[in-house]
Amino acid sequence: MASLKPFRGRDAIQIMPLIAMGMVVMLLGVLLWLLHRSEVEDEQRALIQDILWVEQNLHFHLASDGERLQQLAARLGREGPNSEIFDVQGGALLENSPQVGRIVLRRADGSVQRMLPPVESGADSDIDPQWSDHITLARSTGQLTYGSPYPSAKRGWLFEIVVPVFHAGQFVGVLAAQVSFDVMLLHQVPWWFTQKYRLEVVDGLGTILAAKSQLPLVDLGPSYQLHFEPPGQGLSLVATLYGTESHLGRNLLAAAIFGLALSALWSLVAMRRHMGHRLAAEQALRREHAFRKAMEDSLTVGMRARDLEGRITYVNPAFCRMVGWGEAELVGGAPPMPYWVPEDMDQTYEMHRAVLRGDAPPDGFELVFRRKNGERFNALVYEAPLIESDGRHVGWMASVLDVTERKRAEELARQHQEKLQRTSRLITMGEMASTLAHELNQPLSAIASYAAGCLNRLGQGDAKAEELTPPLSKLAVQAQRAGQIIRRIHDFVRKSEPSVAVCALNEVVEVAVSFLEAEARKRCVRVDLILAPVSPRVVADKILIEQVVLNLARNAMEAMGHVARTERVLEIEVSAADGQALVRVADQGCGVPVEVSANLFSPFFSTKEEGMGMGLNICRSIIEAHRGRLWFEPNPKGGSIFQFTLPESGE
Repeated sequence: MASLKPFRGRDAIQIMPLIAMGMVVMLLGVLLWLLHRSEVEDEQRALIQDILWVEQNLHFHLASDGERLQQLAARLGREGPNSEIFDVQGGALLENSPQVGRIVLRRADGSVQRMLPPVESGADSDIDPQWSDHITLARSTGQLTYGSPYPSAKRGWLFEIVVPVFHAGQFVGVLAAQVSFDVMLLHQVPWWFTQKYRLEVVDGLGTILAAKSQLPLVDLGPSYQLHFEPPGQGLSLVATLYGTESHLGRNLLAAAIFGLALSALWSLVAMRRHMGHRLAAEQALRREHAFRKAMEDSLTVGMRARDLEGRITYVNPAFCRMVGWGEAELVGGAPPMPYWVPEDMDQTYEMHRAVLRGDAPPDGFELVFRRKNGERFNALVYEAPLIESDGRHVGWMASVLDVTERKRAEELARQHQEKLQRTSRLITMGEMASTLAHELNQPLSAIASYAAGCLNRLGQGDAKAEELTPPLSKLAVQAQRAGQIIRRIHDFVRKSEPSVAVCALNEVVEVAVSFLEAEARKRCVRVDLILAPVSPRVVADKILIEQVVLNLARNAMEAMGHVARTERVLEIEVSAADGQALVRVADQGCGVPVEVSANLFSPFFSTKEEGMGMGLNICRSIIEAHRGRLWFEPNPKGGSIFQFTLPESGE
């Protein structure tokens, strides 16, 4: 007996979780049942309240229509059936009560005397088939009565509100208003009701006379039926609740099942698989370590880890090959590092402190490092936080790339681009040489004329200073003009080093257009310069932007060579919007053919017989180097529009 007690104790311990689980499931079922019952009762209570409100609303509108109909009948009894009040008050009733479709005035024998709106002879007027019974009832009671429902081919089910008309105490006929069930539900049942319920009007046989619903008839819930008084005649209102899904019960049940399943799974397999999981984790860790080690050894990118104080904690073989020092020489080292360049020590220290503060540029930064043999190289460094598995920040991991060769290639490409730009300027000025020579010839000829005149006057021996002052002043003005032309050409041609600064775009475009004045006169082209009211300010090399404007404008003037002189209009416009400055060069020339447009900006592609095909390519390179965009589109007036944007400086 004593040996059985331990077993019974263990059995009791094993049964206790099962008993607890059974109680939880039972309590959960009771809770779900109570919640469901509460939801059903709340829905039924709300359904009854809502349909009572709708019934009262319909009753109110029908009573209002009957009252206005009685007032009209009383007026007709006093003024006669042919009174104009029939059209006036009847029209007002039709306008204010959309459910009333027609008003009919019948004589005592039942014949139709007047109708609003009128119906053409032979047309369907939706006459109540039991009109004679309603006349008899209205005559006998002398009160308003409601007719039985009857169908209409066009308006659904209808019923009539019938009011007797008495003249001088004698019964002379009835006034009947035709009411449409469908229209009544459409206008008098609010939208919020039909979002929750389907409303039907049914007769005593269960025939649906009208219905209103905004949702498809799927999964309907409980309904409630209420007598529809007036009009009576056995009619009822039936409201049916749309079926709703109880998310609370489903979520609670799912959460309970999930929790119980996890508890059972954990209690059955946790201890049994604990050792297996531990062994598998250790094996996976060894494989992961071997894989990571092989991957790091194969990298060509240098990897370097530092702790929060800046000491090196790890370097990979690629980093050791890059700097020339071994792992043992680097790990554990503190600033200054042996691969730091002495002449850049202050800059390197500052970047080192920025990394430790967490302020390293996210796009990386460049430093100059040295190898063990003293050779310098450019390094591109990307720093990222080093986070432990528990989320603790323990240091910084850096990826280091040797970008020396890339920097050399970029510098060589930049030099080639500048040479191309300068060559393009020289070609442009060469093409404009004759025109510019003509421009210079005018001030030089004037200078020679003024100088000759002054010398002749001095040769006569009686010249006075006040006589020579005006021509000498004009001579000086012409000399300054010639000097300005020469300086502009000199600056444009000799420009080689980039000079980026904030400049006013209006002034840059004006200077470029001044180069074109002589050639425009030669080609009989009218230049319309439209500047922005407030000059956009951009960060740019103004000489390069002048080159772009000049090239685009000269191309535009050449494109108008075969156009009538009166139509040779070159429009250059400067504007700004949304932080972007826009320069627009529009011509009315021959335009750009479709087969040419795809290669228009390609290098060495030209539509000119002697062209190099570099002008537009260089223009696009210049604009893109300024973080802008250059494109073209057809001109609605004929020709082409070349446009480029530059970001505004915000200053």
